[in-house]
Amino acid sequence: MSVEVHFPELSKNNPGAEGVLTTWFVDDDEYVKPGELIAEVQLDKVAADVEAPAAGILRHLVNELDVVRQCGTIARID
Repeated sequence: MSVEVHFPELSKNNPGAEGVLTTWFVDDDEYVKPGELIAEVQLDKVAADVEAPAAGILRHLVNELDVVRQCGTIARID
């Protein structure tokens, strides 16, 4: 069963805001553990870390510097 990894909601006042996935810390197709730091995202001038919500193989769905809507899916863990 796959688990989706989402861009965190960084602006509650602007739910449709878009940000950028600035860095992947874990390569595509690598094993991750729950709570492991896997990416960094940025919205306006706020940067946030993204942690793995589950264990499994990380599958990137967006590339570094891609624009993503808040709460949008950036990866999945199989």
